[in-house]
Amino acid sequence: MLALIVIGVGGFLSMLSFGPAEVVVPEVTAPPRQAAAGSSAALAMPIASYPTTLLHRDWGDPREGGKRKHQGIDLMAPSGTPVVAALPGTVEKLFDSERGGHTLYIRSLDRRWSLYYAHLKGYAPGLAEGQRVARGQVVGYVGDTGNAGAGNTHLHFAVSWMRAGDRWYQGEPVDPYPLLAGKTASS
Repeated sequence: MLALIVIGVGGFLSMLSFGPAEVVVPEVTAPPRQAAAGSSAALAMPIASYPTTLLHRDWGDPREGGKRKHQGIDLMAPSGTPVVAALPGTVEKLFDSERGGHTLYIRSLDRRWSLYYAHLKGYAPGLAEGQRVARGQVVGYVGDTGNAGAGNTHLHFAVSWMRAGDRWYQGEPVDPYPLLAGKTASS
């Protein structure tokens, strides 16, 4: 019983926000991982052939000296490694930012999920906003742009559960580790 109380209080506290971060408190609970992929399978690995054994859960790790928490997963890979669409969808935004460098957002076909790819070296030739992409289609290349740090080549991959009307920068962040590793959130 005590464990359930601790989990409940921890869940509530995880929704609190301190500082300027844009956190959206969910009005609904995200569906199980199967819905993220639009089928019974988990998301495709955003770097083709990336071994699940190399996945490292860094969700919630402190960033910028503890000013914010990491809301994604970092996949370490050599510069120029192809990055692929983890599910079929539409390129919603191509964007350069101080933190993320060359980034892109893909919205799932049902518009319930948004995938964020950051620190890209570049986009796949011809990639454009509004373009439909297939699961496994190359959309960019691993890099070290933004605040990744020179030579720290990796893909920052994030997943957000979207409500009707949410724009590309909104949504409820979801830990991508269990979606990619095929594990439950408590694993």
